[in-house]
Amino acid sequence: MEKGKAVMGSGRRWAVDFTDNSTSPSSRDIPDPLGFARSSHDQDDSAVSKQKKDSEANWKAQKAWEMAQAPFKNLLMMGFMMWMAGSTVHLFSIGITFSALWQPLSALQGVGKVFEPYKDSRVDLLAPKLVYIALNLVGLGLGVWKLNTLGLLPTHVSDWVSSLPPAQEVEYSGGGIPLY
Repeated sequence: MEKGKAVMGSGRRWAVDFTDNSTSPSSRDIPDPLGFARSSHDQDDSAVSKQKKDSEANWKAQKAWEMAQAPFKNLLMMGFMMWMAGSTVHLFSIGITFSALWQPLSALQGVGKVFEPYKDSRVDLLAPKLVYIALNLVGLGLGVWKLNTLGLLPTHVSDWVSSLPPAQEVEYSGGGIPLY
């Protein structure tokens, strides 16, 4: 016998034929044992799949809330960095301040992308999105406050002196007798 040739001539060395040519009754003709119903087994499968979908929806909701609260950690870190930068105008403090302004702005532009992985018909994303937006607006306010502390916001009248019209003269005083 040659190596690799089938014994029975079927073309495969190992082959199993699953066709049932017997005349015996099939397994469907045999009644179910006591206490077992095929319909209850199918219902168990649907309950398991529903439970799996519910746990997936709960996981997505939990992760969405974690993403919504993530800017809070950034607020604490950015506040500490602004405090360490001081209140004098120099390169480091300006860089930190503009970073504090840029990060919330870019985060607000990408709210839809941040919560896209958690989009599901069973998960309500409105509240996490609102919290995310509110925390980023607080971060933006923190950056604007730092700009004001550095004196880079024109909030005083003296900042606008060049655009004010000259004051009108209310009275004119002329002096006594000219001496020529």
